[in-house]
Amino acid sequence: MSSDQWVPVTLESYEHVAGPFYHGTRSTLHPGDELTPGFGSNFQADRVSNNIYFTSLVSTAAWGAQLAAALAGETGCGHIYVVEPTGPFEDDPNVTNKRFPGNPTCSYRTRAALRVTGELEEWEPHSPDALKAMLDHLAQLREQGLDVIED
Repeated sequence: MSSDQWVPVTLESYEHVAGPFYHGTRSTLHPGDELTPGFGSNFQADRVSNNIYFTSLVSTAAWGAQLAAALAGETGCGHIYVVEPTGPFEDDPNVTNKRFPGNPTCSYRTRAALRVTGELEEWEPHSPDALKAMLDHLAQLREQGLDVIED
């Protein structure tokens, strides 16, 4: 969706966003499980997340899955789950209008639960070089104190 077509997604106005929705993680989940806020972040040690993050793009969920696994020191690519939000959601302010206008990553967050409806069994992970570049970039942001998550 181009930036001139982007309509902000807010807790008051989110019904116009259609799924399917995906959540990338290192965790093993099952249909019917619910992801809720208040647990440790996949991306910052010792941080409790106030929101659950999800996307309508498989490629964005792949970043979530791969980064979560890599940052935990795991060798696999993680998992991508098909999820449905159980309450209102909004654009993820950590990416919306940060590097690109609008929300090109189709990333959202909610304080309501996300219900797992299934696992996406086949998906294309980002290349090892792309993953290393992203991890290096995140490490650089941490060194500069710029790895802020607006949660």
